[in-house]
Amino acid sequence: MARVRRRTTAEPAASAEAHAVPTSVYWGLFAAWAVNDVEELLTMAPWSRSAGPRLKARFPRVPDAVWNRMEVTQPQVNTAIGLMALVMAAAAADGARTRGHSAFFRTVLTGFGLHGVVHLAQSAAYRGLTPGVVTSPTVVIPYSVWALSHLRRAGLPPASPALGLALFPVAAGTVHTLARRLTRTTKQATQA
Repeated sequence: MARVRRRTTAEPAASAEAHAVPTSVYWGLFAAWAVNDVEELLTMAPWSRSAGPRLKARFPRVPDAVWNRMEVTQPQVNTAIGLMALVMAAAAADGARTRGHSAFFRTVLTGFGLHGVVHLAQSAAYRGLTPGVVTSPTVVIPYSVWALSHLRRAGLPPASPALGLALFPVAAGTVHTLARRLTRTTKQATQA
């Protein structure tokens, strides 16, 4: 009969159990997002008004419809950020509930970190400050690297970077489209 050896408390745990993931990894996603989006809340609408003419002059072949769609009002920004808050809070809660095993949480976390790199690339292409670029290298990217390193040490691999990078603009586009529709409906209702 084979004897099962019991692990003592002094022995290291299996790799998936050896590294306890701090709760701050899960809720830190929402906190880091909130810091980044406060910056966007304060800068997105004014930037969209001033950047449009500059970009249109630099890229005259881009149709006017693109530039018109780029400009957002402060109520649209407020609504879009509120809607994205629901997504980010749900991802953070799911990460905490599953202790990081949630594919939803890991995909959002990976996409969030990569979106910080996109902010840096946008500013480089724009040749100036863009909304979200200040907190990307100071909050978004460092938090994401830190959180992903904790998950890796706990045996939880990050989501596919391609999937995270692809889904973040889909989520952002969806909340901005909804925000545009909701604020248009609200504006029409108040004018009636």
